[in-house]
Amino acid sequence: MQVVILCGGMGTRLREETEFKPKPMVQIGDRPILWHIMRHYSTHNFNKFILCTGYRGDMIKNYFLSYRQNTGDLEIDLATGKQTLLGAPEGKLDWRVRIQDTGVETLTGARIKAALKYIEEDCFLATYGDGVANVDIGKLVKHHNDSGKLATVTAVRPSSRFGELALEGNMVRSFNEKPQIGEGWINGGFLVIDKKAFEHVRDTDNIALESGVLEALAEQGELSVYRHEGFWQCMDTYREQCLLEDMWKAKNAPWKTW
Repeated sequence: MQVVILCGGMGTRLREETEFKPKPMVQIGDRPILWHIMRHYSTHNFNKFILCTGYRGDMIKNYFLSYRQNTGDLEIDLATGKQTLLGAPEGKLDWRVRIQDTGVETLTGARIKAALKYIEEDCFLATYGDGVANVDIGKLVKHHNDSGKLATVTAVRPSSRFGELALEGNMVRSFNEKPQIGEGWINGGFLVIDKKAFEHVRDTDNIALESGVLEALAEQGELSVYRHEGFWQCMDTYREQCLLEDMWKAKNAPWKTW
């Protein structure tokens, strides 16, 4: 199965970084968050990617065009100009990456619609280019296949912005620093979608994936849910970028499944 990753938004809430680069290229450690997402999928043996770009998509294209040179050791003979790649720290990545310019103003549903012509199977995986998790992709796909529905969305519990207090009378019984919220589920991305889910969408329709496709599938009883109780974190703000960066530096990154 191929993995479609939405990489075209402008990321206006992370303006500190996205004024000059697309949000999927904002780094965690020494790699863009997009790389972290792709690495997670490849851990589960999904190595064919379609990146739907828009805002500053040239930076994503250039990153992969020069990926081997920039991530591996390199020997250069200055007399002849000969360059020899000596290997990358993570070894050889067996990825096939298609980079598709889907336009700056295009909404998420229309971006995926544009990518359908490159989808080789009936079903494909899809996610956003700004969130990491330790979702078991194999179990997600099995859940989708067992459901028999046109699409499956991964439901997650987002982390709280504040410390959670358990109160007993006038005393605090426990203090949990910014936990995953115990109640309420949101769309965490990490979807499995059948191409038939887009049959009603015309090539000229500029629609969002959520309101233009998923809402209709839910009304038709064709949207399954896979509940993910583990780690999930989006990167919408500078604070969230710093949170992920701190986790990575502390070698406490739950999304690092490789």
